[in-house]
Amino acid sequence: MSRAQSAILLVGGFGTRLQPLTLKTPKPMLSVAGIPFTQHQIVRARDAGIQEIVLATSYLAEIFEPYFGDGSRFGIEIRYAVEEVALGTGGAIGNAANILHEDGPVVIFNGDVLSSHDLKGQINFHAENKADISLYLTEVEDARAYGAVEMSGVNITSFNEKMENPPTNIINAGCYIFNREIISTIPQGEVISVERQTFPQALASGKKLCGFVDRSYWLDIGTPVALLKATSDLISGVATSVAYDELLASGAYKKKGTALIATSAKVSDSALVGNGSIVGEAARVGDGAKISHSIIGDGATIGDRADLESSFIAQNALFPAGSIAKGQFFGF
Repeated sequence: MSRAQSAILLVGGFGTRLQPLTLKTPKPMLSVAGIPFTQHQIVRARDAGIQEIVLATSYLAEIFEPYFGDGSRFGIEIRYAVEEVALGTGGAIGNAANILHEDGPVVIFNGDVLSSHDLKGQINFHAENKADISLYLTEVEDARAYGAVEMSGVNITSFNEKMENPPTNIINAGCYIFNREIISTIPQGEVISVERQTFPQALASGKKLCGFVDRSYWLDIGTPVALLKATSDLISGVATSVAYDELLASGAYKKKGTALIATSAKVSDSALVGNGSIVGEAARVGDGAKISHSIIGDGATIGDRADLESSFIAQNALFPAGSIAKGQFFGF
């Protein structure tokens, strides 16, 4: 079986749990450690041997292409499939597959998962096991909020979507590989869920579904708390990302203690910035300011003696001198 060289990235969600951050910015374009989250995934795909990737867009679809273009500056071919009406995970895959050029299996990424899993290993696993579908699986302490998976060896035997007493703590971690024949069975133009329809139907029809279990770093970035954690974990090295490494190598940002500071930012020598915080490009941080576990947008100004903890400051916002915020959104 050939190895996957094509990918689809599902970036059409509304990101309602992340409001107000997503009122004007789609969730996959929110900054994680200085770059849009989608960039982390695109670079991972490229480094695993993917030649082309289609972004399956819907909500605020017009935001993606001006930033990523044709993908040439990222070393991968990028195209865009726009859904006028959101089609669900399965419908989005069927729609996006129409504009893939390469043959062979297709890697599918959920647009809200930061992971350090061995993608190249999963691609090889899919080919070696002659799977029709392979799923990246991971283990969590509490599987109730996720799709729990039961297995026999490497073969998946059942799916259990978001239930009170899941039979296992092994969950669907949001990266799949589909053979083209599977994609061809997805109805065009219909709202389809791969979790609730495509996977169970494929299993019931005798298709071979295999689970690639990888217990390395995994995080669903669907909430503000998780978004802050993702940035903090990349800065500390708990999580890894080639795109983040490339950002540091470019000189656009530098680590300073436990914070990430844009080289174009102006931070007072008396300010304290740390605990996984990031200060964006051309931002300013005043005298005596304290910033902990927070994200400061590009061009924002933090006044003297301001105190921020676990908060988000919007681009170009002015956070007043002497003000205090904990777990807040300012300027959105």
